[in-house]
Amino acid sequence: MTLAFLLTSLVIVATPGTGALFALAAGLARGPRAAVLAAFACTLGTVPHLLAAITGLAAVLHASGAAFQVLKYAGVAYLLWMAWSTWRDTGALTVDDDGPRGARAVIVSGVTLNLLNPKLTLFFFAFLPQFVPAGTGSVPAMLGLSAVFMAMTFVVFAAYGVAAAAVRDRVLARPRLVARLRRGFAASFALLGARLAVESPAEAR
Repeated sequence: MTLAFLLTSLVIVATPGTGALFALAAGLARGPRAAVLAAFACTLGTVPHLLAAITGLAAVLHASGAAFQVLKYAGVAYLLWMAWSTWRDTGALTVDDDGPRGARAVIVSGVTLNLLNPKLTLFFFAFLPQFVPAGTGSVPAMLGLSAVFMAMTFVVFAAYGVAAAAVRDRVLARPRLVARLRRGFAASFALLGARLAVESPAEAR
């Protein structure tokens, strides 16, 4: 494992995207427990992409424009649905819905967000192999690097969400600010969906 891998992975994880945005919103809406659940769910959603890279399915996605488009537009549709439900104050980010049903909603939404992100499959297929040392078993090395990447993902997303949860009481005490934040998160999900819609497999790498 190289310093270049650690630094590059940290930049990728820390750069605001769908997962970081979801963890922030969960922390603000439901508190630190939901923030950690959101971080765990987003991390769990990367596992199928890792398996696709190891088994060769990622190569098929990379080579097939049609397969990439199907996964991409499924992700776009889900992001737009997240934008709509957040705007209407329903779904996974409803304020104060912190019971078992709310926890399940956070986990399902977090997993689905990353599961339907084709850029993650291409990340595991095109980025991680660059750091596999020559002469080593590719699968064990990929698993090791992926474990580090997923651990970083969980820690960074949880930190984002817990930090947001720390100011939750002050935010919820201002209904107008809550409404503005809800609209801001909804617009952010919509913009991320629009950005994903115009990406090609080459641009996603």
